[in-house]
Amino acid sequence: MKKKVLVGMSGGVDSTVSALMLQEEGYEVEGLYMKLHSKPGYHEIHQARAQKAADFIGVKLNVLDLQETFNEKVFQPFIDTYAEGKTPNPCALCNRNLKFGEMVKFANSIGADFVATGHYIKCDGKYFYQADDDTKDQSYFLFYVNKENLPKLMFPLGSRKKVDIKRIAASIEGLETFASQAESSEICFVETTYTDLLKDYVDVDNIGEVLDKYGNVVGEHKGYMHYTIGKRKGFTVKGAHDPHYVLSIDAKKNQIVVGKKEELACNSVVLDNLNMFNDLQEFNTTVKLRYRTTAVPCHVEIKDDKAYVTLKTSVFGVATGQAAVFYDDDRLIGGGWIAEV
Repeated sequence: MKKKVLVGMSGGVDSTVSALMLQEEGYEVEGLYMKLHSKPGYHEIHQARAQKAADFIGVKLNVLDLQETFNEKVFQPFIDTYAEGKTPNPCALCNRNLKFGEMVKFANSIGADFVATGHYIKCDGKYFYQADDDTKDQSYFLFYVNKENLPKLMFPLGSRKKVDIKRIAASIEGLETFASQAESSEICFVETTYTDLLKDYVDVDNIGEVLDKYGNVVGEHKGYMHYTIGKRKGFTVKGAHDPHYVLSIDAKKNQIVVGKKEELACNSVVLDNLNMFNDLQEFNTTVKLRYRTTAVPCHVEIKDDKAYVTLKTSVFGVATGQAAVFYDDDRLIGGGWIAEV
């Protein structure tokens, strides 16, 4: 009897080729299009593309409306985190709660043995591993997925290169248009800039003070939500000759503290809301503190559900609210959210 796989289908080339590959490997495939955010006009276009892909492959496409859950679990925390002067990571929350949360629940409800997506990552049922295509690797954003769900997950593209996936689609009559589609944006519900989106929900443009590290007022900024740690433009510093960078943000006082680049150096962080795939309490490993950065060596000690991370190499521009993800070579062993820098 064929094993059944529920494939998340977005209408893009990655999920389409993933579904096709699994079908060719002999699995019984069903697709699922998830309505997540409420960006006007988005689902009309992408659901139609997903349906076209499902029809081409010859599989059923289920549609799951998760807009209310998305708003509660992903979008509102995105707004709240910026309002607190922190930097959010909505993709990690979406992957935990929706793509590999609600999707797994739906897969169970239809008797599917596995869940698959077009993410570039590997999984052996116990751990995630970085994809072979390091330019597309998405493991950083999946660190927060419930480990109980890992045995059900499949990622057909983990050992493939993006250029090969496009080539496969381009070579199949009927899928050529999927190969030439524009890449999806990193944050799917942000159309232009995050501040343009925030303006509909909070007061973004609120002029405030720029301070140096000693508490002296040295300039003016246009509203603290315009800034993230490490930003070097959009504020004034009287008499400055060298570039200045945002060192910290005080949301309650609508103030930002700025300084020179060397003052951005970070040598330790504290993480909360941990999600670990092993049971170690103290270990040496490497950690990524931002997406598209190199993992740096560190020592980790876990106490009272917090991880105290000592970096063996300084990292610049570390922001609270972001994810810190631990890697043992290419194996993802867990992570948490940066609470203190």
